[in-house]
Amino acid sequence: MPADIHAVAVSFVVSIDDEDLGAFNSCDGLGCEIVMEQREEGGNNGYVWQLPTRIKYSNVKLSRPLTEQSAKIADWFGSMASGIERKTATIEARTAEGKVIARWALVDVVPVKWSGPQLSLDSAKVAIETLELAHHGFLAPGSGG
Repeated sequence: MPADIHAVAVSFVVSIDDEDLGAFNSCDGLGCEIVMEQREEGGNNGYVWQLPTRIKYSNVKLSRPLTEQSAKIADWFGSMASGIERKTATIEARTAEGKVIARWALVDVVPVKWSGPQLSLDSAKVAIETLELAHHGFLAPGSGG
């Protein structure tokens, strides 16, 4: 068996501050990019300056079948009516045995969108919910996240 373990069957366990939202089947959008500005210098036709300006973080989308913990997401969205409070989120990628493979801590998290399941008597599909989070970046490992 190789020394490093690769996650094949992974779940994503999410907590907001100290509130556990449970496990999700998929996690999409963990990433960032440096926005570049191009400047042309007069008299220099050999290249265009590429200047880094800011870091842009994409929204994170998490999906899972409906669970009893789905009510926590509804409560979180409901609390936004009295004012938006940014929180810290932790996303842990775990194996089927529960071993943490990777961890990301997101700072200044706000829930952007929740999509509930499409319910129909004509279809025997699993009821899936999707949660979308906006954030202002990643916390460094060991900094409380």
